[in-house]
Amino acid sequence: YTIVGTADDLEEVTQSEVIKYSAGGFRDFTRIAASDPVMWRDVFLNNKEAVLEMLQRFSEDLTALQRAIRYGKGDDLEALFARTRDIRRSIVEQGQDDDAPDFGRKH
Repeated sequence: YTIVGTADDLEEVTQSEVIKYSAGGFRDFTRIAASDPVMWRDVFLNNKEAVLEMLQRFSEDLTALQRAIRYGKGDDLEALFARTRDIRRSIVEQGQDDDAPDFGRKH
């Protein structure tokens, strides 16, 4: 929700470029934003401690990313990108990149 909202808050010209030139990744973020706001409100409020903890960790990770960019720490950026690429590959290998219900798993 926040990433979609941030993209929408950009200047009008920039926003149209974001939407026009965004690829499948941005589209994937918008899938979550298309879901039921009431459900997500309830999920966040009923799990507020865990959600707040994860938001804090995410905020710390974003700060580390900003520092790596600001101070030109290319090795740190490359290590992060390699790690997350490996995570993505693992997700695909486990069959969790399938549009079928339950990622195509048999019950």
